[in-house]
Amino acid sequence: MPLYEYFASFWTADMLQANAMIVVNVIGAMLLGFVVGYERSYHGRAAGMRTYGLVCMASCALVVISGCPELWYGGRPHSGSFMPDPTRTIQGIVAGIGFLGAGVIMKDNYSISGLTTAASLWASCAIGIMVGVGLYAASIGLAVLSATCMLWISKLEVQLPARHALAITIEFKSGFFPREDSLRKIARERGYDVASGTIAMAYKGTHMEWRFVLVAVSKKLGVKLSALSHDLTQLEGVHSFHLAHARN
Repeated sequence: MPLYEYFASFWTADMLQANAMIVVNVIGAMLLGFVVGYERSYHGRAAGMRTYGLVCMASCALVVISGCPELWYGGRPHSGSFMPDPTRTIQGIVAGIGFLGAGVIMKDNYSISGLTTAASLWASCAIGIMVGVGLYAASIGLAVLSATCMLWISKLEVQLPARHALAITIEFKSGFFPREDSLRKIARERGYDVASGTIAMAYKGTHMEWRFVLVAVSKKLGVKLSALSHDLTQLEGVHSFHLAHARN
């Protein structure tokens, strides 16, 4: 067969129609990814609309092409012809998203960030897969639910009873050795409990360093971060400290 006839087979009416439908699916998946990624972009996260759009679009494209092997190579039979299993493609996509999700999860002492971003990337992957297999209404529903969860559930969490946590690192003055019972008493007076199993102690050669997490007794009792910071400056033996919300 002449070379030009072989390439012309990729541009038949049927092939163009099939390619157009695939492009529509991919564009739809990309737009749904934008919907989910907007919340992350709005809150200044590293993974924003572009990341979510690309994840959703690529997931859709891989599922679509695995579901129509009759269109491969210009619709011509090729060596080793077989009917691929789309579920294996989906399995590979989900495994690949796991690596991307791991890359956005960061741990800093007692604080962990990026879990919501990783989970929503996984949801964006699922949206793209659903578009790829033709479940358009369900994919739109999942995109709306994911965006709603990320935009509004955090506001609901603020209204519900909760116990916020604080991660504290204290360096004591040289020669000063604090007592754990005194620390717990001071924390209790300010509306906090020392979280069980979080105290870590280190000797720096000339001074002691303690790390621990405080958990508010209730949402209303725990003093504010600024007030607690002021109190720490007044405590005997404290040389320096680091105080931050323990996110997870």
